[in-house]
Amino acid sequence: MSPIRAVFWDVGGVLLTNAWDHVERTETLDHFHLDQAEFHDRHEMEVSPFERGKITLDEYLDRTVFYRAREFSKEDFKAYMFSLSKPFPEVLDVARTLAESGKYFMGTINNESRELNLYRIEKNGMRNIFRVFISSCFVGLRKPETDIYRMALEITQMPAEQCCFIDDRAQNLEPATKLGIQTIEMKTPDQLQKSLSALGVIV
Repeated sequence: MSPIRAVFWDVGGVLLTNAWDHVERTETLDHFHLDQAEFHDRHEMEVSPFERGKITLDEYLDRTVFYRAREFSKEDFKAYMFSLSKPFPEVLDVARTLAESGKYFMGTINNESRELNLYRIEKNGMRNIFRVFISSCFVGLRKPETDIYRMALEITQMPAEQCCFIDDRAQNLEPATKLGIQTIEMKTPDQLQKSLSALGVIV
């Protein structure tokens, strides 16, 4: 097995809580007393362009929530969305330690909308850990599309067999595995460290 030179990380569900996944959407809709089914139908129409960076957060909200008058403001709704993002300190510490070792190229491969992604990168000091962010909103591709993993390899010029990708969803790992990338399905911080050690990546 080739030594690992690059470690790519999912963000939501691995380093941080999810940005705008089912749990966050449900909590926000409950908070603002919005109809779940009505929102879901509109969200499904808009989520792909939203996460690919084709529409802004304001445009997404205009189409999913503020297509009619509400008793709350768009700014209040956005503030609540952003407030749901929380770090997983143990996992961020693992990533930070690997980055500080200088032994590994560190990057992310994740699906997120632009405004939430930029907020989360800044809020959690992620620019000090990762050298590249292969985010769906920047590259116009979403996991599990094979091309987003291929783009990560091409941008970094790293051989697939010398890369590791960490995600909490098996479906997102399968295309990476087919490209020859080593993969880890993240379940707990302890399990993650053991899986990294098995690949020769020592924290």
